[in-house]
Amino acid sequence: MRRLLIAGNWKMNLDCNGARELALAVCQRAPEFNAVDLLLCPPHVYLNLVSQAVAGSPVAVGGQNMYHEPSGAFTGEVSGAMLADAGATAVILGHSERRHVLGETNADVNRKVIAALQVNLTPIVCVGELLSEREAGRTSEVNRGQIEGSLAELDPEQILQIVIAYEPVWAIGTGKVATPKQAEEVHADLRRLLAERYNQAVADKVRILYGGSMKPGNAGELLQQPNVDGGLIGGASLKADEFLGIAQIGTALENNS
Repeated sequence: MRRLLIAGNWKMNLDCNGARELALAVCQRAPEFNAVDLLLCPPHVYLNLVSQAVAGSPVAVGGQNMYHEPSGAFTGEVSGAMLADAGATAVILGHSERRHVLGETNADVNRKVIAALQVNLTPIVCVGELLSEREAGRTSEVNRGQIEGSLAELDPEQILQIVIAYEPVWAIGTGKVATPKQAEEVHADLRRLLAERYNQAVADKVRILYGGSMKPGNAGELLQQPNVDGGLIGGASLKADEFLGIAQIGTALENNS
């Protein structure tokens, strides 16, 4: 059975005090939600601070991006080893904002995935379609291309170390949310694709998160879907009560399953 993962992507928000206070608020109540995994992904400059704040708690810490080279003359970039040194155990890769705002390609994401695995970071690989692509009936095609390109040449053992996040781009920061049926259809399609590329046993073990404006008000219906294994939470992760509210819903579902 796949354990739910509730991951908070803080994006480019907060200051030192805000990051520390939010991390402390989450880790103080984290033991209440021991049926799910909790992950906080602050801006890089706060990684060490947040890691120290959650030390000794069940809460893990991750990065929001990384460069594919281990070191060198790459001004402004951060390596996977640096993330790990600052306390990260995971890293978000290929987020739609990096793909569509900053121009990252599937090949870019693939290089980062391989580099992350080399330093034992769990890549959370994001895929998802634009509104125009959904309206044109290309959702499956777009997600297939992103999966095949971003996870190129990875063997089954490596795939088992990866988390996938489906984020419909049209539902990020817009207040729009895919219906539970829409989310489940895409998650099931992604799992079928993994089964085609590897086998059903592998596909059944990979966690696929929903990453499109999940909040306490809609988390219950989304997390009840058979192929939705948690959430990559944006705005709601910036408020401890909202983030933990989602964790509470996930815990209740896990305990009742």
